[in-house]
Amino acid sequence: MDRKRIFKRVGIIVLVLLNIACDQLSKDVVRKNVRPYDFIEIVGDHFILTNVENTGAIMGFGANLAPIFKLIFLQFLPVMVLAILLFRILQRSQHDKWLILALTFVIGGGMGNLIDRIAYGSVTDFFQLQWGFLKTGIFNLADVSVTLGVLLILLVSLRHKKIAR
Repeated sequence: MDRKRIFKRVGIIVLVLLNIACDQLSKDVVRKNVRPYDFIEIVGDHFILTNVENTGAIMGFGANLAPIFKLIFLQFLPVMVLAILLFRILQRSQHDKWLILALTFVIGGGMGNLIDRIAYGSVTDFFQLQWGFLKTGIFNLADVSVTLGVLLILLVSLRHKKIAR
């Protein structure tokens, strides 16, 4: 295997690990320093810091599932999908660099939330934005990573469609 390919693989793994580390460190700080359901205004009432444990997926979806279904749908299947995705981008050398970056954000963010689900039985969420009619759910840095990754995948896809025309 050539050095360029090894460097690329190491870079992918480092980006995934950086996403996981930022997510886990931020959650650890919140768990240790913010009481559950505190409402701390960071930028007026537009950017709020809190501490909420989410036992489901996005916006609490699946929180009321039976434990076996939570295990399957919120842990086992995501682990399998993320592992396959990571394996695939490590194996293929022809991907667009922006697509690889996007996928590292999706994988790292997904793994960050999976670590919480497996270790704590819930995911620590702590940010909320409220700006006029825009009001987000409560989220964390893993959610930001996944969202940025998905948006970047969409942009890369749109760019490739324009080039193909």
